[in-house]
Amino acid sequence: MGKILVTGGCGYIGSHTIVELIQLGYEVVCIDDLSNSDGSAIEGIESITGVKVKNTKISVGDSVALQTFFKEEGPIEAVIHFAAFKAVNESVIFPLKYYQNNLASLLVLIETMKDYHCNNLIFSSSCSVYGDAETLPVNEQTPLGVIQSPYARTKLIGEEILQDCCLADPEFKVIALRYFNPAGAHISNFIGESPTINASNLVPVITETAIGKRQEMSVFGDDYPTRDGTCIRDYIHVSDIGSAHAIAISYMKDKMDVSNFEIFNLGSANGNTVLEVIHAFEKSNGLFPKFKIVPRRAGDVIAIYADNRKALDLLNWKIKHNLEDIVRTAWEWEKKRSI
Repeated sequence: MGKILVTGGCGYIGSHTIVELIQLGYEVVCIDDLSNSDGSAIEGIESITGVKVKNTKISVGDSVALQTFFKEEGPIEAVIHFAAFKAVNESVIFPLKYYQNNLASLLVLIETMKDYHCNNLIFSSSCSVYGDAETLPVNEQTPLGVIQSPYARTKLIGEEILQDCCLADPEFKVIALRYFNPAGAHISNFIGESPTINASNLVPVITETAIGKRQEMSVFGDDYPTRDGTCIRDYIHVSDIGSAHAIAISYMKDKMDVSNFEIFNLGSANGNTVLEVIHAFEKSNGLFPKFKIVPRRAGDVIAIYADNRKALDLLNWKIKHNLEDIVRTAWEWEKKRSI
């Protein structure tokens, strides 16, 4: 098996993906500048797999450092690119921060890959590129709605940049994976979501409130045209997301022969409201975190959930976890990391 570079590998999805790659026999190297992680996931990965993965603490946007890394590591078969800022509401406040980090670093990565003849890239994209879609569920051909945040726009522009690169170079292969809402923690309880800045995703906000790190949590709007007035999202276990990346590497090597640029939705195909997720946590864990309804938050779409049949059919991707698994493993992880 070849050597895979994972950028942002100390982060939430990156660390779970590294576990899946190692378990399939890949050699993995990692780059993470630790701007939104503390590096402890590396120890968790070793506890799960028995393999020690070295993290090189550099920014993907640092061209000199990245060139040095590629030169020292020798041939890299493929890159999985997670390193990006991802807080939707923060991107609305600081758009230039997101354009600079998410897009400038992508350009540096592509140029460096080409310099070292690495032609396989898995790109971390997002369901947010669909905006407020007119029809649900969304598939990969669904017309894109109005983009609701600079974060989402960086993901869409990133896809477009990569598609242009694929058109210009038939040897360059890209798979863009549009995540819906990754949540939960590894079943081993050795890795999970551990942001160094305040959590903004729903499930860790629920667990932080339940354990007392927050007095209460905010539900942003209860006047949306949904079944209980709160936003609808598609929650997918982070380990299922990780496994899709490992499978996509094999697909890219062996079966990607019609087009050198492909998009796949990674979601559960189920939509749950914010209140439904809170109630699922209550039912699964017997705890009732306090919440309040507050005004809508900038950048949020009303509802989004996946048609995931393309990933199921072409990648032969298997979803192993449900919403109950998500809230249960998230709570077990919260208890462990709060000791």
